[in-house]
Amino acid sequence: MILSVIIVNYNVKEYLQNLLYSLEKSAAGIQYEVIIVDNASDDGSVELIKEKFSSVKLIANEKNLGFGKANNIGLALSKGEFILLINPDTIIQEDTLTKMFSFLESNNQIGLAGCKILNPDGTLQLACRRSFPGPWTSFCKVTGLSNLFPNNRFFARYNLTYLDENKSYEVDAISGSFMMMRREVYEKVGGFDEQFFMYGEDLDLCFRVQKAGFKNFYVHNTQIIHYKGESTRRSNLDETNVFYNAMHLFVKKHLSSSIIVELILRSAINFRKILAFAARKKNTFIFLALDVLLFDLSLFISEKIYSSISDWKGFPERDLLTVFTLPAALYGLIALLSGDYKRDRLSVLKNLGVLAASFILLTSLTFFFKQFAYSRAVVIILFIILFFMLSVWRIIAKLVFKIGWEKDHLKEKRTLIVGTNELSLKIASKLKKKYTDFHTVTGLISASNKEIGKTVQGFEVLGSIQNIKKIIFSNKINEVIFSSELSYYEMMVIVSDCQNLSVDFKIIGDDLDFIVGKTKVSLLDDLPLIELTYSITNPVQRFMKRAFDICISTAVLFSFYPLIYFISKLNAKQSDFRKIILQVPSVFKGTKSFVGPAFIENESELYFGKPGLTGFWFNEDAKKDDMKKLNILYAKNQNIWLDLEILGKTITKIWSK
Repeated sequence: MILSVIIVNYNVKEYLQNLLYSLEKSAAGIQYEVIIVDNASDDGSVELIKEKFSSVKLIANEKNLGFGKANNIGLALSKGEFILLINPDTIIQEDTLTKMFSFLESNNQIGLAGCKILNPDGTLQLACRRSFPGPWTSFCKVTGLSNLFPNNRFFARYNLTYLDENKSYEVDAISGSFMMMRREVYEKVGGFDEQFFMYGEDLDLCFRVQKAGFKNFYVHNTQIIHYKGESTRRSNLDETNVFYNAMHLFVKKHLSSSIIVELILRSAINFRKILAFAARKKNTFIFLALDVLLFDLSLFISEKIYSSISDWKGFPERDLLTVFTLPAALYGLIALLSGDYKRDRLSVLKNLGVLAASFILLTSLTFFFKQFAYSRAVVIILFIILFFMLSVWRIIAKLVFKIGWEKDHLKEKRTLIVGTNELSLKIASKLKKKYTDFHTVTGLISASNKEIGKTVQGFEVLGSIQNIKKIIFSNKINEVIFSSELSYYEMMVIVSDCQNLSVDFKIIGDDLDFIVGKTKVSLLDDLPLIELTYSITNPVQRFMKRAFDICISTAVLFSFYPLIYFISKLNAKQSDFRKIILQVPSVFKGTKSFVGPAFIENESELYFGKPGLTGFWFNEDAKKDDMKKLNILYAKNQNIWLDLEILGKTITKIWSK
């Protein structure tokens, strides 16, 4: 047996399936075995392996044993002269295994070897070549000096960013997502330390390999793509906490010979952990700080207003600290506990509930702390001002700065299909029919220049793989999907060449039933429409939408509607603006809505909402074939903020004509 490939899987069956197909191509002509250790996945991974990959040796654990322990189970069963430890959320080139064999055979001193690892956007994954976290290296990493001076050998030692990624060289550590070694190295050093549940075990193994007299190498002339963190996204682990606990364990195990060194490293790890937590909760802290600041500003204004219209002299100077600290802190605490900032979202309605609870609590507390019961009138004025201030800044944040509500799923995906064969055309056709996302298949990319300019089954061939970078840039492409017409090597050359273009590169599943991308797995065949849950059917959303329509239509009817109606009688030619205004009475009656789906005949069995005077269909200049897709997209995601944004885009579009 030449090679043993060991894969630890946890709930990433689609990624695993693509990896196994790429392994088959890379291992052509090589005697090899694949050992998959499944850590109690519940996504159907085990069933998939048994059904489609019967030659794989499968160990199905009853619980999640962690990355290191699961790998050790596979290592104990392995028989190959060479051993490859690889993550399931990776894809390798056709030449990866042969080139890694050649490199390992060139020098008996090589302990571990890792290849170039790319992120899905084509950039280098920095963890594929690292230094051990000594005091100075850790200090530069924690303080950000390594980021400020990425090309400086003195400051950028941790991720070695000063070294050319297109050269091979010895390093301290490589990534656990791809590690290859000879069996003799494993037999001398052993497997992973099972104290590390996840993270840090690769660093620990590299340290022990080096300590045993071997060398670790980064190999540049072959590459893989790693969709980092897919398993952890599907678990309930606090990955930040697990990662920094692993770093503490590494320091304790290998770098604790000096108390001063250990203290420096542990302090650096704790500081970095605090920064990581702050970065995750950045928006929460900003939203909370702004609310507390506006609370105190409103309290100050309330004091001045009431003192100017009454004999009250304002808050005593001795109590100013208490008055301007505790009420705002109580409000902030209630907001946090109520989930007002949950998932970085801003809700005007939820904040009104927080204000109501805060008002009741503060007025109740004055009965117990009468020394602070200065004026209920000030409290009433305060909450009236807060009602407007906190609501207004949330509305501005949502509508102007697009902060505080999730709308990435509404973004148009301008898609390029790489391939012109039957498989590529099936992909394009399925995407065109997909209702849960708004895909625009911009065109196809051919393997050669001969087909450029041709139209195949309604899809234009825009370019070839030689000029794909230019096509992506000029057509504002944000999604590229590869079919199996290209080799994995050709795919990775394109991904590497197009790095930093903000493009999501995806690979189609073997059965055309899913697409693997950097953020999610997209199913191509949607659920039956009648089973989908739409936001438009939510009673609260329908009430708010109707209230919005009544308020705006009433304002329009009693302002400029009569003038527009009179002008339309004099001039038969109608602009888009007049057409919309003349339909406002229908909105007032409730037969239409300002924003809604396009009317499509024979679709009465599906409720998409009342027909809209404008909507996605208006702003996207949609073809008839796309109307139903846009109707479903709107119905699924409708809310008052989306309606306001669509109205704003409609007004901008009309005025720009």
